[in-house]
Amino acid sequence: MDLRGAVALITGGNGGLGQRICHALAKEGAHIAVMYAQSREQAEGVARELTSGYQINAAAFACDITDGVAVAKLIGDVIKRFGRLDILVNDAAYNKAIPFTDLDNMTQEEWDKIISVNLTGPMRLTKAVAPIMKAQGRGRVVNISSVAGLGPQGSSIAYAVSKAGLIHLTRCMAVAMAPETLVNCVAPGLLEGTRATANLRPEMIASGAASSLLKKAADKDDCADMVVTMCRTETMTGQTVVIDSGRMFH
Repeated sequence: MDLRGAVALITGGNGGLGQRICHALAKEGAHIAVMYAQSREQAEGVARELTSGYQINAAAFACDITDGVAVAKLIGDVIKRFGRLDILVNDAAYNKAIPFTDLDNMTQEEWDKIISVNLTGPMRLTKAVAPIMKAQGRGRVVNISSVAGLGPQGSSIAYAVSKAGLIHLTRCMAVAMAPETLVNCVAPGLLEGTRATANLRPEMIASGAASSLLKKAADKDDCADMVVTMCRTETMTGQTVVIDSGRMFH
């Protein structure tokens, strides 16, 4: 798909990885809807940077992706602002460090919040854009999962399960939305400079890079570039690509 003039909605677009994804798509000529949950000033700052740096249109939109009414309003507002919606990148996520063995602190409340943001939220958004992309005759959905979804690892059991679910949701939505819309997934390993990494225990951060073949964290720009590739592709759908400096072989 030619990205020039396409409209992309990036959830969590003001985050560490989300900003890189916004810039990578804007560099290709896409107009950007930067979705945020709380940090309005930061998201608006990202939109201004994109507009001035790439001569494209960009705007910030607030949304609680656990609220179905809010998601419907978000999609309507993006369509009203840009006239169409070609790309959805589900990057927004929540985590909290809870050791797998600490089942007492893996409360129902934490489980529900993590699953609601990381799995049900992307499902709500994808369902909301599906009829729009079908009517347009083209669309791309890219989910941002994690290597935690491929093995029993990560900040908590709920986080790992949510990311595993997102990988399988990618496959299922690829079936549901074909042939007009292609759905793919990026599964990063340890990323430096993100909110999710900041919530990890120090020993997890230290071991993440040391245990990789390349002895370093995954690169956010590599992940953003893969998102661009998944938006351009005409023949890849239902796939998950791991970018983790050589820890998980998938």
